[in-house]
Amino acid sequence: MSGLLQGDIAVVTGGGSGIGEAIALGYAEQGASVAILDSNAEAGADTAKQIVDAGGRAISVVVNVTDRAGCNAAAAEVERQMGAITILVNNAGINRRTPIIGDKAAVAQDWDDIIDVNIKGVFNVTHAFLDQLRATKGRVVNIGSIQSFVHVRWPNSAAYTTSKHGIMGFTRALAAELGPEGIRVNAIGPGLIETPLNKAAREGNPEMVGQVMAHTPLGRPGKPSDIVGPAIFLASGLAAYVTGGIVMADGGFRSV
Repeated sequence: MSGLLQGDIAVVTGGGSGIGEAIALGYAEQGASVAILDSNAEAGADTAKQIVDAGGRAISVVVNVTDRAGCNAAAAEVERQMGAITILVNNAGINRRTPIIGDKAAVAQDWDDIIDVNIKGVFNVTHAFLDQLRATKGRVVNIGSIQSFVHVRWPNSAAYTTSKHGIMGFTRALAAELGPEGIRVNAIGPGLIETPLNKAAREGNPEMVGQVMAHTPLGRPGKPSDIVGPAIFLASGLAAYVTGGIVMADGGFRSV
């Protein structure tokens, strides 16, 4: 099925690599115009170029999601160049793996950084684009995690798990508040996906990967492309009566 997002204007944060890049490319293939928001100017521009070279419409805007004023400026720039958006994907995020009993200064810094990007950043971007989404009765897709529900017992940080639990709370709150305005808000819960974000952790700790795979019925790590289908579904008319939920894309991790 093609053209599911024909005529839509989508914003994807963290669209310069990994899951965000895959979603941006997938949306473009379905007919959407796409604005790539990323703090890495070169990576964001590369994703936009891939879309344009394939015959689609895309722009890239450099923004740090922790900068509220910068997010507001980015929203205005996207509207100026492309029009009011109809889809927002909050994908930008970071992780650190300092255990809570680790170095106190490092733990505190990790907490501040992760909450700033993964929670405050999602608020900043959503709030910046809210007027546009209200005008178009748009859709929001937030990227959660299996750690929106559990704290996986491998080298990880309490801050990351807390932030991904927070994504589900934010998703449900917005779905309830914005539903009467015709805005749908949902989330995707990836399992272990092979991305640049976790490359060093995967390569440095093969036992960690083995532990997660032993708990994953499909028996393999996910690819960024595995998140594209759920992202298209939630943004399209196929999910017209779906809001406040999460589509798990974790290879079955939460089923066992």
